[in-house]
Amino acid sequence: RRLVSALAIPLVLAFTAASCGSDDSSSDDTTASDGTEATTDDTTGDTTDDTTGEDTSEDTTPVTAEEEVDTSVVAETATPVYGGSITMGLEAEANGFRPWEDGCAEPCVNIARTIFDVLLQQNGDGVYEGYLAESIEPNDDFTVWTLTLRPDVTFHNGVELTAQTIVDMFAIQQTGAISSGQIATNQLLSVEAVDDLTVTYTLGSPNSAFPASLSLVSLGYVFEPGAALANPDGFSADPVGTGPFVMEKRDFDNETNFVRNDNYWRTAENGDQLPYLDSVAFRPIPDEGTRIDALVSGTVNLMETRRQGTIRDAREESGISLYEFQGNNTGGGMFNTAVPPFDDVRVRRGLNHLNDQETVIAALGGTGISLPNTQWFSADSPFWTQEAADTYPAFDFEVGTGLLREYIDDPARSDGKAPGEKIDVELSCPPDPTLIAAMQVLEQVWSGSELVNVTLTQFDQATHINNAIADEHKAHCWRWSGEGDPSTSLNPFLTDPAESVSNFPNWFDPEAFGWAQEAIQT
Repeated sequence: RRLVSALAIPLVLAFTAASCGSDDSSSDDTTASDGTEATTDDTTGDTTDDTTGEDTSEDTTPVTAEEEVDTSVVAETATPVYGGSITMGLEAEANGFRPWEDGCAEPCVNIARTIFDVLLQQNGDGVYEGYLAESIEPNDDFTVWTLTLRPDVTFHNGVELTAQTIVDMFAIQQTGAISSGQIATNQLLSVEAVDDLTVTYTLGSPNSAFPASLSLVSLGYVFEPGAALANPDGFSADPVGTGPFVMEKRDFDNETNFVRNDNYWRTAENGDQLPYLDSVAFRPIPDEGTRIDALVSGTVNLMETRRQGTIRDAREESGISLYEFQGNNTGGGMFNTAVPPFDDVRVRRGLNHLNDQETVIAALGGTGISLPNTQWFSADSPFWTQEAADTYPAFDFEVGTGLLREYIDDPARSDGKAPGEKIDVELSCPPDPTLIAAMQVLEQVWSGSELVNVTLTQFDQATHINNAIADEHKAHCWRWSGEGDPSTSLNPFLTDPAESVSNFPNWFDPEAFGWAQEAIQT
């Protein structure tokens, strides 16, 4: 049977002053309570019972956050057998497999988990438990964490996993473009080997949520440091981990192929050696229509999507098993507050007030599938709050234009333009047709204010992510948050951007950072 993993992401543009994006914090995956793996960088809002296959695209009944939201993951059971190969269609190419250096969005995570295992993994109850590690324990004030590794685990190149491996990884992570920011956010001071299988992590301040970081790409994905040092630039083409598959061929923008790791350490509940498959392949197919056509035709066996329109279309197809997971995640965007005019709160708030989210959702094909955003977390998240919903700048054309006019007429405006001149906004998003349609909705409203010159730009997902890392962005569509501890999503974006490359919006407030740190003290 053909399978599709349909993970809907409502990229409703809820730009906020401290919004942020798809780095480690939104690129993680968890295991659902039924044991199936579910990607969690996905969506807000409501869905119908996904086992019915009913098309609800015409359902425009308003849904409030207080209503029940179905976030279940339904798994079909079958008796596994050895052998065979599958090909998965991805929404984009992965831009690299160096956990310390490369930003890793969901397409990357799907591939990377074949190569690398994580130290810890969040279970269906939200608790972080051992994966490559057997256990992790804190001291009384959460400043020292002692991790015990599993014995008898080897890398693809035959090197044994030991405590010294984790120490040697840390030396590389300290210089990584991505991992160094996570180290700063966690105030991770040192990693030391106590014995062959025991590691201690020492932090500069208490952090009760530290195990969550050891489940994420930059600090939690275990790579062979010797291979990384021998060929740091070429590691992506020849990555070495402890995962269930070994990279056989990397054909960038076409297909990446893996073969079975015969020495993999994991076994199934029935005692079978894992993995079952002989090989897996991943094929980037950025166009949503082409990807679902490839699934229907059997060119690929399963696919991922985060587009509401694709969810709607997939519900109408026969011969597809559709798995929808709407998790603790939101889509939207961010302003680079280090760049005028976005350094002025009047501009950020004014543009937010000119964001008609319902129309954006309709352009994405998400009517009846996804909800507007009012905050970092989705409406069905335990961290969603009514207080934030009540104070978020809702669509109000008059208020929005008033704030923009106040900035534009200010002789001390930060962009250096003369009073009365329009502001310039570059709005960027990957070139998916539904995303382009959503951006055009936003562009029409912003331009319609007669106060904004809007330039729309599109880059492939890997470039889009790298532009955020390199601060080469202005107004940027994005998605963020996930099923993990909320600090893994929030704290990197509240850390001083001088210390955290993951603070893509470059917004910093010492009081807000203090609150984030206070939340993980106990």
